[in-house]
Amino acid sequence: MKMHHLLPSAFVVSVVALTPIKLSHDAGLYDSVRATLDRAVADSAFPGAYTIIGTHDRILAQYGAGHLDWSPSPVPTATTLWDMASLTKVIALTSSMMQLVESHKVELDAPVQRYLPSWTGPNKEKVTVRHLLTHSSGLPAWRPLYKEAADAASALALAYATPLDTLPRVRMVYSDIGGILMGEIVRAVSGQRIDQYFTEHVAVPLKLHESMFLPPASLIPRSAPTEIDPWRQRHLRGEVHDENASMLGGVSGHAGLFSSARDLARIAQLYLNHGALDGVRIWKPETIVQFGTVQDSTFSNRALGWETPTGTNSAGHLMKRPAFGHTGFTGTSIWIDPAHDLFIVLLTNRVNPTRANTKITAVRQALADSIVTHTR
Repeated sequence: MKMHHLLPSAFVVSVVALTPIKLSHDAGLYDSVRATLDRAVADSAFPGAYTIIGTHDRILAQYGAGHLDWSPSPVPTATTLWDMASLTKVIALTSSMMQLVESHKVELDAPVQRYLPSWTGPNKEKVTVRHLLTHSSGLPAWRPLYKEAADAASALALAYATPLDTLPRVRMVYSDIGGILMGEIVRAVSGQRIDQYFTEHVAVPLKLHESMFLPPASLIPRSAPTEIDPWRQRHLRGEVHDENASMLGGVSGHAGLFSSARDLARIAQLYLNHGALDGVRIWKPETIVQFGTVQDSTFSNRALGWETPTGTNSAGHLMKRPAFGHTGFTGTSIWIDPAHDLFIVLLTNRVNPTRANTKITAVRQALADSIVTHTR
């Protein structure tokens, strides 16, 4: 890490990790981003945050606000490790599914039971992989596996046994159970658990040095603490916040990934470079278009794995399709706008010390609106 002496002291750039990297410093953009995040820290929206904004080949601005904890602690940096929560679904799971669909190991309109024959129950034979990816399977949003199960195996068995609430495509219900099952599809067709598949086929080729499940204890000092968890009776740091993911052993398709702003910037640039970065191809260009496109705008705003701007969600009021993005419960978000060659990554630990703090919603929108205003 090196400090760029022509920029404000908090503007830290990584010369090595984001290659090729160019800076196109916009003082107005930087000042706006800094003001938005500093105001959010002062308002106790979160103890700390890091944002990075860029295009396919350059970083426009990045800024670390606040500190990793409410008690004396470091300022967030581009390599701080954050609990991704549901960004796991797009960064690890959807990335993997895109490759498996490309290689014809998974067919989007095949029944889930083709890959998971033990996933049985009324009307489950009607559910396809596409239904899972668009959260239109009929599965419920969630169930407290961590309270019902004694170990990872029994928690997974309960996820398999969870009945449908409705027939597929009756309504869109954002489902963690569906995310768990998609992780199981990755394992069934590749022979690798989602963490192993993602590491080997995405993280290592793309040089994502901070993206991992089950981070080692040596990385705890670089990790942003999350909640003082009522279930585990401790302040979580470097272990997954999501209780069901914890019960599943810390590895699941719906949650469990840790990553950094630097790594998510590389993922975003991979998308904006049509699936290749630094000479390494991860996906075909047409696969990115396929997965980033709304499947049925009369039904929901969901693409395959991703969500899309609605004018009221975390993309703010100004970003439009074909942009796509996602949020994580812990306070993470990413938005990628191919039409305007723009990405926005915002990583926070807004659940520190409690998930009852919901001020992140307005912060995400304000940040996105200020960035779109300054970059158009």
